[in-house]
Amino acid sequence: MAQTETRTLTAHVPVPLADKVDQIAERLERSRGWVIKQALSAWVAQEDERNRLTREALAAVDAGAVIEHAAVQAWAESLGTDEPLPAPR
Repeated sequence: MAQTETRTLTAHVPVPLADKVDQIAERLERSRGWVIKQALSAWVAQEDERNRLTREALAAVDAGAVIEHAAVQAWAESLGTDEPLPAPR
């Protein structure tokens, strides 16, 4: 298997968080580094997705694909009443 080039990152974390990482590593029978790499990979993927969705939303706004605030407000206020309005589109 080909080795991936790596780089060491250092971060100061609160002791309770470090302890929790150690507990997870022990429970999973994995190294602390493995647990941190998994967590960091998941966080980076989440941030990439958040960025993609933000850019998609901004493009929709630029294209005029928006719902007026008054329509959303009226819909929200109608929820829980006897005759709720349909969700604005």
